[in-house]
Amino acid sequence: MRTLRRTIAAVLFAAVAATAVTTPATAGTPPAGRGSLVSATPLATYDSPARVRDLLSAGGFADPITRYGVSLQRLVYRTIDPQGRPAVASGLLVLPLSTARHLRTVSFAHGTSVYRGDAPSVGEDTFLTGPAISFASAGFAAVAPDYLGLGSGTGPHPWMDVRSETSASLDLLRAARVFTARQGTGLDREVYASGFSQGASAALGLARALQEGADPWFRIAAVAPVSGAYAMRRVEIPAVFTPEVQPRLAAAYMAYLLTSYDRLHDIYRDPAEVFMPAYVGIGDLFDAGHPGPEVLAGVPDTVDELLTDGGKALLRQPNDRFAAALREADSVCEWAPRVPVRLYFSPGDEQAVTGNTVACRQSFATHGVRVPPVDVGVDTSYSGMVHEGSELLAVSQIVRWFAGL
Repeated sequence: MRTLRRTIAAVLFAAVAATAVTTPATAGTPPAGRGSLVSATPLATYDSPARVRDLLSAGGFADPITRYGVSLQRLVYRTIDPQGRPAVASGLLVLPLSTARHLRTVSFAHGTSVYRGDAPSVGEDTFLTGPAISFASAGFAAVAPDYLGLGSGTGPHPWMDVRSETSASLDLLRAARVFTARQGTGLDREVYASGFSQGASAALGLARALQEGADPWFRIAAVAPVSGAYAMRRVEIPAVFTPEVQPRLAAAYMAYLLTSYDRLHDIYRDPAEVFMPAYVGIGDLFDAGHPGPEVLAGVPDTVDELLTDGGKALLRQPNDRFAAALREADSVCEWAPRVPVRLYFSPGDEQAVTGNTVACRQSFATHGVRVPPVDVGVDTSYSGMVHEGSELLAVSQIVRWFAGL
């Protein structure tokens, strides 16, 4: 496990409900400067399809489709925080080196990170940048939000916060439209949304927001989430008390979940009620300022070693504030998409267990929508984990679907 991002780049949960950020399509312009561009920084250029193919293949991405070279930019832009106050965030924009003056757009949301340096616009790992590069090399304009508190953002990351993950994704689309217009390139109204792990729920949340008219320009075209934890209360939390979830990662995820939600929703009075004495201060590790290996070193081997009986009870029987927050997170499959949706997964995922995909399908079915699952197979060569391998296997399949190949 070379970084916590690769293993915690994982699961759960971004949950990006649209209700918190929806504005009527008749509004005409984004509200109060949201999506305005603060800065754009060139990062890298891969000037031929062959160079892109070499990069993606070396990063473990299966069967990449490379038609164009690509250029990478870091965009810093204005958005809002979980309380709706003005904030600044960053994200990655990747453009094809083509002569096209009008581009379809893909938003790809990354998996769980604990360290602000493990974000698409600042990280050097192709696991972070590869999805956006893959879509751009196929001819799309591709954006990858860092989320609040990661990348060039400040403060702790509000992990799994519906409002900020949706608004950060939407406002990056707006900033990308501003940037590309200055380059003489227009972005299509239609947006294709995808994401891995935490970003799987984020993609569904962005799709719902766009369908409900959150932006006067952009519309959702299709959605392809990969290996998400779409049912935290019903599926993922119960699974961390079983061998289904790798025990050390189960402890890390639950520490992140509880400390993040307490910051946002005040779900317990005192950490000592929830965490064992040796881990009462574990929330300090999840401030986005500690690299993944340092965080992993501070996490116990099991949930039982991490939590008091009260902490376990809080997960199994959430109090009112915690339950409301979990309902919001689990709502990403509780709507009726009017566009195609496919749920990509790897069987035997030891982080976002497969029951999440089953539950998401069932939720969509109750809303009258049949959503097919796509088994991408299993690849553990990258990190030794099924979970991370699902991104590497799924991305090219999604590129082909979005491109109509």
